[in-house]
Amino acid sequence: MIARVLEQQNALSKVLSAHRKLRHLLPSWQDLEILESVNKALSPLQDFTDALSGERYVSISCVKPTLHLLNTSVLAEEEEDTNLTKSLKSKILNKKYEDSVTQELLNMSSFLDPRFRTQHTSEQETQTLKEQVITELIDIHQQQPVAQSTAAMEDNPELDAENPPAAKAKKKTLASFFKKTTSTTSAASFDPMVQFREAVAAELNAYIYMPCVDHEEDPLKWWNSRKINFPRLCKLAQKYLCIQATSSASERAFSTSGNVVTDHRSCLKPDKVDMLVFWQRTSQLLNRMF
Repeated sequence: MIARVLEQQNALSKVLSAHRKLRHLLPSWQDLEILESVNKALSPLQDFTDALSGERYVSISCVKPTLHLLNTSVLAEEEEDTNLTKSLKSKILNKKYEDSVTQELLNMSSFLDPRFRTQHTSEQETQTLKEQVITELIDIHQQQPVAQSTAAMEDNPELDAENPPAAKAKKKTLASFFKKTTSTTSAASFDPMVQFREAVAAELNAYIYMPCVDHEEDPLKWWNSRKINFPRLCKLAQKYLCIQATSSASERAFSTSGNVVTDHRSCLKPDKVDMLVFWQRTSQLLNRMF
């Protein structure tokens, strides 16, 4: 809006000066100076905001690299900047992302993006991220047997967790004695969780030392093509890279709901509204994709 006013200031001056009752609205040179200072500080953010509001690509992992780019180059103070422009540039992103929870989310999402990895994190942050990755994957690994047993109980209601059916007795073979001895020896020598932790650490080291991919490549497709090499990290990437950087998607859904439920269609039932909004949003996304 400010850029448009500055672009059309000559036309606005002619129109306003032609009417005696509107001449007091003519912008003074102080007003124009303030508008130019604000426009210079805010105009670079428009393109970044539009890029981070997309729905067809990963955006949450780009927030921290974008902040680094804004602070180091785009919003860096210049000699010809006015005092107001310098003040705006220094305060635009000063405290918005200082929250510790937000920082952890941005660090983890950027770390799991093969386009960035550890480019914008310090050595201490990288070590903290590695420990956090291992801890989260261990938690996921420990929850899987519980989820599988719960699913089995739901599929077979006759099974009782407290009173499982007794297994049929089998005759022992000669090989079973040797197998029992080997299993007890191996069980005493290592812990399965230790093995899992070492496997995750090996995946992490292999992932970190791989070269970063091109910025135009889709990180989700990259993980999908390498899920055999990184079966554990792939699960964590799915968890974090699905997050959107802005609320634009939900706001578009609200706008679609407002277009569906109008004054002439106020008697629609909730289930029907859900179906219509889903159909509208799906058709919009398909039109953008194709």
